[in-house]
Amino acid sequence: MGIRYDWQEAEIRAIYDTPMLELIYQAASIHREFHDSRKIQVCKLVSIKTGACPEDCSYCAQSSRYKTEVKPQSLLDKQTVINIAKQAKESGVSRVCMGAAWREVRDNSQFEQVLEMVKEVTALDLEVCCTLGMLNQSQAKRLEDAGLYAYNHNLDTSQDYYSTIITTRTYGDRLNTINNVRQTNVTVCSGGILGLGESVDDRVSMLCTLSNLQPHPESVPINILSQVEGTPLENQPDVPIWEVIRMIATARIIMPKSDVRLSAGRSRLSQIEQAMCFMAGANSIFSSDDGHMLTVTTPCPGYDSDQEMLNLLGLSMRESKANQGQRLKVKG
Repeated sequence: MGIRYDWQEAEIRAIYDTPMLELIYQAASIHREFHDSRKIQVCKLVSIKTGACPEDCSYCAQSSRYKTEVKPQSLLDKQTVINIAKQAKESGVSRVCMGAAWREVRDNSQFEQVLEMVKEVTALDLEVCCTLGMLNQSQAKRLEDAGLYAYNHNLDTSQDYYSTIITTRTYGDRLNTINNVRQTNVTVCSGGILGLGESVDDRVSMLCTLSNLQPHPESVPINILSQVEGTPLENQPDVPIWEVIRMIATARIIMPKSDVRLSAGRSRLSQIEQAMCFMAGANSIFSSDDGHMLTVTTPCPGYDSDQEMLNLLGLSMRESKANQGQRLKVKG
């Protein structure tokens, strides 16, 4: 199967609606063609600056507009982040994502500190990813110069549904930041969230947008909403596991070379449900040593339980590509 960048929504919807077992089979076949199906990349997400974000993302516990359990914390010091990264690496993690609750990157002393963190953690032979909000081309270039491996900037949902969830920035702002990253050698990590009240058409539309980017994002996280008390989406119903599997399988089929990451919300899935996600093409998870993915409101399975699950399934942890000369954008 070749790599396509001209997927149409009707084609993607037809894939999404394929009978479940046939869909999983197709996705598993493509996954084996482009990836080592025996390996899973384990990632660690570190909140380097928590809370007090001015954005109004309806799902987020870190927005200053909502009353949640999250207590704002200033930027972590560099050594703390390095120590977390070292511990994560000892547990088999090969990718560390540093997240800051900012609307956008500003050219100030805090950004200088983040650049130093990127350099130091990259030196540990880890793939370093940052999610810092919007950034311009100059800032993207500085992150590249510091050794950044990937930049995460999720589309979250479809363009049509986006303003229902977020009003403090536009869909175009999201795409512009991704384009700024694409002017560098930093890889792109961009996906979405299931369970925001979106329709299947919204999910298909988001996948269409991602699959029409050339190259495709090297990393496509599929997040499941973690309902947080105090946010506008606190009473959203859980997303059925079959819809998660359909989303993963569809992403795998239309973006075959991309890593598909089973990200937030994984803690409520059983080992069997996670195994189905791996069968459908997911080849990355986020793990933790403290039971949380990013903040106290986003639970995440621990290293030990994840190692047990991977052992049970006969899977191994994928090594870092950071210093192997493999930082190549996905080519058709």
